[in-house]
Amino acid sequence: MTIDPSVVAAFTPTGKLRASINLGNPILANRHADSGEPFGVSIDLARAFAAKLGVELELVVFDTAGKSVQAVGEERADFGFFAIDPLRGETIAFTAPYVLIEGFYLVRDDSPVRSNQDADQAHNRVVVGKGSAYDLFLTRELKSAQIVRAPSSPSVVPTFIEQHLEVAAGVKQQLEADAKQTPGLRLLDERFMVIRQAMGVPKSRGEAAAHALCSFVEEMKASGFVAQSLARHKIAGASVAPAA
Repeated sequence: MTIDPSVVAAFTPTGKLRASINLGNPILANRHADSGEPFGVSIDLARAFAAKLGVELELVVFDTAGKSVQAVGEERADFGFFAIDPLRGETIAFTAPYVLIEGFYLVRDDSPVRSNQDADQAHNRVVVGKGSAYDLFLTRELKSAQIVRAPSSPSVVPTFIEQHLEVAAGVKQQLEADAKQTPGLRLLDERFMVIRQAMGVPKSRGEAAAHALCSFVEEMKASGFVAQSLARHKIAGASVAPAA
């Protein structure tokens, strides 16, 4: 895959390639405990894309998906890593997904909520990470339950516990990790959504830039790069998306 110089210019108006990184989803990115440096699948892909363009990479790091999306939509970053959603798609051109992640509900062991249908009842409050993919999805899909928005995805379960809420919603891996640390919690048996994680570029950068990013993602999936990155970072609960 060769990149036309005009496409490189479209991605680098400041001279650097600015990648919007969301640390709110541990499947995509995290910080090293010692160095504080970001690492993860999205970081690996960002570096590979910068190498493909032959430009210097700058990581623009955020603690929530909403802030990360906003940075790309407002062109404070040149591309990013997001769950595909129609609302976000108003300003961002998405690739096909590179990773599929499952969204699940978590409740207390003694909760009467046994199914996803049980969760959507008027007496239930469902806590989500503000601006996350599942916040956007559940805002559209839940008919009766009340949505409570925690500041970020990692703060969903602490908010669920502190405010004595009925249901927590989130990425399966994050909820499983939180449940292990807090006795008396369980995940429901069925996922409520599949989160399709993709790369995205501001639509204002043009169709050629969007096409180049799409081609890059397909190349990374087909070559085994994405699978190897997931394995290297010991990521469970996510799978490589099929070819577009």
